[in-house]
Amino acid sequence: MLKQRVLSALIMIPLALLGLFFLSPLPFFLAISVLVVLGMWEWAQFAGIKRSIGRIIVALVTLGILLFPIMAGTYSIKKADFLNDVTTPLLFVGVIWWLVALFLVIGYPKTARFWAKSISAKFIFGFLTLVPFLIAMPALRFYHYHSNPYQGAFLLLYVLVLVWSADSGAYFFGRAFGKHKLAPKVSPGKSIEGAIGGLVTAGVVSFVFLQVNPSDMLSAKLNMAAFIAVSILTVAISILGDLTESMFKRQAGVKDSSNLIPGHGGILDRIDSLTAAVPFFAMAFLFFL
Repeated sequence: MLKQRVLSALIMIPLALLGLFFLSPLPFFLAISVLVVLGMWEWAQFAGIKRSIGRIIVALVTLGILLFPIMAGTYSIKKADFLNDVTTPLLFVGVIWWLVALFLVIGYPKTARFWAKSISAKFIFGFLTLVPFLIAMPALRFYHYHSNPYQGAFLLLYVLVLVWSADSGAYFFGRAFGKHKLAPKVSPGKSIEGAIGGLVTAGVVSFVFLQVNPSDMLSAKLNMAAFIAVSILTVAISILGDLTESMFKRQAGVKDSSNLIPGHGGILDRIDSLTAAVPFFAMAFLFFL
């Protein structure tokens, strides 16, 4: 298992970095769309669709739904115009969804009675999880793209490193000090001490980033305290994203979302934290900082 995890990581990390820095707007958006289609294919089993043919149909329907806006908006996508009158409200709705998810996670399994038997509710949850992620990823990547093609790439890379570093911090803090369960009925392995460790790590990473980032990376008027606060909140939301997927997997009786990535599980297992963190950070950075 460890060998598979390492080999998969050695393949995925270079591919992710190449895509992040060298794909132009349309190919980048298409690549994220593929992740969303595969994510919905995995999400189908959360909704109770276990048979392969049913999950394939869900993936094809998702692909069909995405093809229309991609074809209709190809010109805007090529111009790196990802936030408009349609996508911006979806981004905000996606962030609101995580407040609902917080309620569902805190009250699980009692809150499952509101959605456990509803296939449509589960697919709505999947939509609210993955579509804002689809919007936020390119919105951050192509931030100020025409004045500096790589500014957004470093900004998005920051969010990825922030979440992954905080996840590592949470793991080590949890192993060393974890005594109190964070959400025992959803994910028994996570502790309050581990979560605090992740938030502390986020604060450190954001502070260091502000000290070492190039002068043209972020706005000169950016408030340091606000940026660090948003970074810490981003990690808090990322923990919720992880817990939410764990809740759906527990309700569906599955360990991993799929086995697409050897040693790592499925696509959703790798991006569960990011589906919450990236839309929140994009909303906060692009509209409030």
